[in-house]
Amino acid sequence: MKKSCLIVLSLLLVTSTWSAVTLPNVIGNDMVLQRDLPVPIWGWAEPNEIVSVSFAGQTKETKANTQGKWMVKLDKLSANFKPAVLSIKGSNEIKLQNILVGEVWICSGQSNMEWQVSRCANPQEEIANAKHPNIRLFDVPGHTVHPLPQSKGNGNWKVCTPASISSFSATGYYFGRRLLKELNVPIGLIGSNWGGTRIEPWTTLDGFKSVPKLSDQAKSVAAYTKDTKVKGGTPSAIYNSMVHPLTPYAMRGAIWYQGESNGKEGTTYYQKKHALVKGWRKAFQNPNLGFYWVQLCNWKQPGKTPGGGDGWAKLREAQTQALDLKHTGMAVIIDLADAHNPNDIHPKNKQDVGWRLAQWALHQTYDKKELVASGPLYSGYEIKGNQIQLSFKNTGKGLMVGKKVGLDPTQQIKDGTLKHFSIAGADKKWHWADAQIVGDKVVLSSKEVISPTAARYAFTMNPADANLYNKEGLPASPFRTDNW
Repeated sequence: MKKSCLIVLSLLLVTSTWSAVTLPNVIGNDMVLQRDLPVPIWGWAEPNEIVSVSFAGQTKETKANTQGKWMVKLDKLSANFKPAVLSIKGSNEIKLQNILVGEVWICSGQSNMEWQVSRCANPQEEIANAKHPNIRLFDVPGHTVHPLPQSKGNGNWKVCTPASISSFSATGYYFGRRLLKELNVPIGLIGSNWGGTRIEPWTTLDGFKSVPKLSDQAKSVAAYTKDTKVKGGTPSAIYNSMVHPLTPYAMRGAIWYQGESNGKEGTTYYQKKHALVKGWRKAFQNPNLGFYWVQLCNWKQPGKTPGGGDGWAKLREAQTQALDLKHTGMAVIIDLADAHNPNDIHPKNKQDVGWRLAQWALHQTYDKKELVASGPLYSGYEIKGNQIQLSFKNTGKGLMVGKKVGLDPTQQIKDGTLKHFSIAGADKKWHWADAQIVGDKVVLSSKEVISPTAARYAFTMNPADANLYNKEGLPASPFRTDNW
């Protein structure tokens, strides 16, 4: 008799668990919902069960499909600092508490995005001051992979406090903190990152399919089964486990700090960046998803040869070229490495990294056109006699010779000398150039090059003395005019 009761009880428990409405972890207490976009709310229930979702005066109803999956989309919401309740009703009722509406961003990449506030510059003061109830944090825990896209993942939302911010992405936090100040709306930050990873495991199958030159990767990923053995470097494997469970959570954009592990590449990384961005935009059902990345920092011993081309030079070039994607931007940080420790691949100054990413987002995504998006970006050249005249975008209030030290603002060096420009003739031999700022152009010449044909700037692994800025204090990106 007792055995029969246990069997019946077990069946009831199984039935009860199956029939209960459940949610993905990313939809939970303390979350921030995206304003001004349709907001998907989804989960699981008994097949064909009716599920209703109520929030901010809206009620949406749907029926779970034959696999028990359901989704509704709330109409566009207005930003709201007042905590609200979101209710989901089926055979059971879930009431999610302390929900805000504002701007949501995902913060992803390898170790420089993963690097925690506690491990970066000025940690004690930054952590003590991190009392921001209107910033909410969702950190995907651990490092996991899967051969197929997963619907459920781990993690939970937390209010930004000194206790919760300590282990969160420093770059992500400083980015979000500036958005909170400038936009005056709640900010939701989702961290999903893994140190030492390449770009391929973060890229979706659809992303690989979108770039014809990556068809081999697409075919490989398409052939995966649930039994395929994958690791941290396997294409799509990290996305499947650490990003896909977040989709299609409504969000405004992504910030991305990665590339060190692909550092020997050039054009191929450009192709992979296209695949990453296009794939995520499709996965998050937002073709206008803002996507802002960090160009790799200066690293190792300073470059001494005028031709350069070593280390990450071509990778940085590929990162710049990928700006041909709409709604993208790039924070240039070749001036943020610690001069006393150039071999540290993890610069401690993440405050400026987050600030510069936010500069792009504020200018482009949030239409604050009075802000200059970045430092000078090379746009063209003209040869006049024995000179090369270089033109730039994002010159702002003008070009200047600058110097950035630690967390201090960039200082203009009056009567300073521009450094790390080089020039070459048809013989392709590079020489350091005399460089002068003339209006919004830089004019190069060299006694060694009578008839110049090409120029380079900071085109080396560590262009430590590169010092071209705009007067907004933002550094120029490395570039070359040639394709040698």
